[in-house]
Parts: sequence; C-alpha cells; structure tokens
Amino acid sequence: MTIHTSYGVVTEPGTVRIERLLPGPAERIWSYLTDSDKRSQWLAGGAMELRAGGQVENVFRNSELTRNDDPPPAHLAALAEHRVPGEIIACEPPYLLAYSWGGAAETGESSEVRFELEPRNDKVLLTVTHRRLTDPGAMLNVAAGWHTHLGILAARLEGREPDGFWRTHTRLVGEYAERIGRPQTAAKAGE
Repeated sequence: MTIHTSYGVVTEPGTVRIERLLPGPAERIWSYLTDSDKRSQWLAGGAMELRAGGQVENVFRNSELTRNDDPPPAHLAALAEHRVPGEIIACEPPYLLAYSWGGAAETGESSEVRFELEPRNDKVLLTVTHRRLTDPGAMLNVAAGWHTHLGILAARLEGREPDGFWRTHTRLVGEYAERIGRPQTAAKAGE
C-alpha cells in the first residue's frame, strides 16, 4: 500500500501543482478522470465530451464521497451539491486532459485544471495543475480540495476505505494556510 502525503506546491502566483503515484496502468487512471461513474467515487460526476471544445460538468457531492465523516463546515453546508462547468482545452487519451474550471476557456474568466499521466513501471504519476486562481481564498480551498480528492482516489484504487472528506479537507485548509500563507507570500511557498 502506498500512502501519499506530499503537499501541493505553488509553482507561480495563482497556480498549484500536486502529484500522486498511483497504481496503474494509465488507462485505468484515465477512466477515473473521464468516466462519470468512476469520477463520482473520488471527485465529482457529470458529463464530459472528450474532445477539444467539448463541455464538462463536475457535479460535486462531497458529503457523499466517504463514510464516517464530519459534517461540512458551516460556511460550506449550503453546497450539498455544487456544479462546476468547463470546456475541454486538451484531450490526449490516456496521458493528458485539460479543461477550464468554472466557464468557457475562451473567456479567460475561469481557472484551468490539467491532468498529466506518466507511466512509471506498474504505477502512474498523476500531476494535477490548477492555474489562474485569482482569489487567495480559492487557492487554499483548491489546494486542500485536490489534496483531499486525490487521497480518496488513491484509497479507491488501492482498495482502502478513504478518510472522511470534510474532516480531511478542513484540516488541510489550515495546513495549506500555513504552507502557502497570505497572497503576497504565495509565490515563495515551493521554496
């Protein structure tokens, strides 16, 4: 069993990158990124048109991802279901998937998430890069969110019961606040 606890890093202002070494092959990980039923087990279900310009909708139901969890923090309790639309920017199965997060790619008003898969023997290095995060609070939530969601993915792929989503996410928001700090110091977080 491989448990990854490494944190995401801020690679430039508004960009966080997080890596996980997962049980392969790449096609298996690709299916968990693109198939709605599998994606809903660790991140969010929803339709995805696998072509450049295709539409994406991630339908988050974080309270349903894990058992034995804490309730969501009060400020997030109203988000029992949260939808994030997007548009596919790059799709090269099974090694690269990128899409806008929160809107159409051409408007420039959305952020962007990029998944890169690199085979490593019987494992796959999954690199998630989320960029164009303009709100400092969003950076903390996105970093903690990807860390939490990828932990659930790793557990599912390894046949383990994942830790509670909200319990983990709440703890990680605090840890990322210490790691990446205030907006003016975010660019130095990877040092």
